[in-house]
Amino acid sequence: MDDLPFQKVAISGPTLASMIQRFSFSPGAVDGLLFGHVAHIAPSNLSDDVPSSTASDSSSPLLATVTGFICSGAINSFYDSAGLLDSPSLTRLLGDSKEDHRRKTLIGWFSGRRKTSLRPSLREFSVSASLSSRRDLAFPVKNAPTATRLAPCVFLLLGSPNQDQAIHTHEYRAHQFRSSTQSFEPKSIDIVNIGPAFRGHYGSFSPNSPFPLLPCDLRTSPMNEDRSEKGLSRKKEVSKVQRELDFCAEGLEVGDLRRLMGTEAANYTSGVEDLYEKMLAKVENLARLVEKSSAKVLEQVSLLNRY
Repeated sequence: MDDLPFQKVAISGPTLASMIQRFSFSPGAVDGLLFGHVAHIAPSNLSDDVPSSTASDSSSPLLATVTGFICSGAINSFYDSAGLLDSPSLTRLLGDSKEDHRRKTLIGWFSGRRKTSLRPSLREFSVSASLSSRRDLAFPVKNAPTATRLAPCVFLLLGSPNQDQAIHTHEYRAHQFRSSTQSFEPKSIDIVNIGPAFRGHYGSFSPNSPFPLLPCDLRTSPMNEDRSEKGLSRKKEVSKVQRELDFCAEGLEVGDLRRLMGTEAANYTSGVEDLYEKMLAKVENLARLVEKSSAKVLEQVSLLNRY
């Protein structure tokens, strides 16, 4: 089995929230198993020139992605007090995971402790060492150019603050157990959510089929063009709407959206975001004007009611 370092550990927001929820509502400390996959991070390029069959470079960093977990609700669920694995208990937990396809590959385990520091204990070190020594639990690395297999080496530690606080918070930290050095290496956690921070996960892609050039102009199709009065009126209506949109967007035409694809995407995206901020400022100013005019109308109505 290989002992390759991870660049970071990724986990979705709902999965992490569910794990913290199970830890929060448990009567004490908990542990469980982590399932997911490990893959090479492709180089960040937005070019369609690279064929989709190109394999990832073995020198590219590895990303461990957690897609599911099993929480036992207690501690020592698959190991004894000394940190040695209990094979029947581990087999039973792994047997339960076969119902979910996302939980097929065991990549590590997690532990949740209350009012303790976020440092792995000697028992947790022993459990991780025992998991890493099990060759039957090794799994292949996705999109690897050669046959590469890794042992379950991801360890996620959950904790709550030592002192009592008005706001209930939880902390978490990821580690990778390196069997070559017999030590834990802290890894950053990338929480995958929908939003601006999620753009990095679309930094690279490989097209499965040629993507045709799609016209972005707002116009009618020549095949369905109607030269009657109805067709001409529709053209006028569409052009009027286009002029109104261009006026609101400060000259940004729909046809310019094709620049969002290709090498100009990064610079053009920042320009669109600046334009969006300006439009929000205009809407805010308009809302203030409406508020002031409404106040004046109410003032005039009150004066009329007096007389």
